[in-house]
Amino acid sequence: CICFAPLEAIFKSPGAIRGGIPICFPQFGTHGNLEKHGFARNRLWLVDDNPPPLPVNSGIKTYADLILKPSEEDLKIWPHRFEFRLRVALGPKGDLFLTSRIRNTNTDGKPFSFTFAYHTYFSVSDISEVRIEGLETMDYFDNLKGKERFTEQGDALVFESEIDKVYLDTPPKIAIIDHEKKRTFVLRKDGLPDAVVWNPWERRSKTILDFGDEEYKHMLCVEPAAVEKPITLKPGEEWKGRLELSAVPSSYYSGQLDPDKVLHG
Repeated sequence: CICFAPLEAIFKSPGAIRGGIPICFPQFGTHGNLEKHGFARNRLWLVDDNPPPLPVNSGIKTYADLILKPSEEDLKIWPHRFEFRLRVALGPKGDLFLTSRIRNTNTDGKPFSFTFAYHTYFSVSDISEVRIEGLETMDYFDNLKGKERFTEQGDALVFESEIDKVYLDTPPKIAIIDHEKKRTFVLRKDGLPDAVVWNPWERRSKTILDFGDEEYKHMLCVEPAAVEKPITLKPGEEWKGRLELSAVPSSYYSGQLDPDKVLHG
């Protein structure tokens, strides 16, 4: 299983469901005046019976197309008309593909801007046995230090305390290496320059209603995102953001896995 869902998750409308891959739109986090992470993750989506064509991948046979349009209530808090189309697809080896297409359908000639993230929760064996390859030397905003900007030091990210960082202008491929499970998650992204890394750790976990006190040990969020530079669309323009997730066996614990092969292979 790639994705994590807490046992305390609340499956009740209209609140967001913690875990899985929530869609953060039209705002990520508190980078704006809307509710945290925007409203798309709290809405009911419809099955899109007539989606515009996407490039065909002959290996993908299983997929679903969803669509979200703003309600009149949505337009009161964010006065822009849009069509958000989401394709969720599974590859033959269990790889997960998410493709988001957002179009400005305003009739008043006005552009709009938004931030975005796939708020991906990964299931891990033990957070202290996990490392991330691909974000070394990257600049980041630290949300625990007032969004102050820093540069990452060291060879890889390891975890010893709470983390809430937005890494900027990141590479298209990131590896999440789980030593204990001898498994590596490979995250590939397109149209999403940033990557958010989050784990609430012990003290913060105890303040989250829909999250168990010890569950921080078994999850990690690594979120392909567009945060630093909001995306702006003129009427009729469309943006596309793509995420691909796969899990591969690894022997990194014995030094047999070369992270460069995962990241660049």
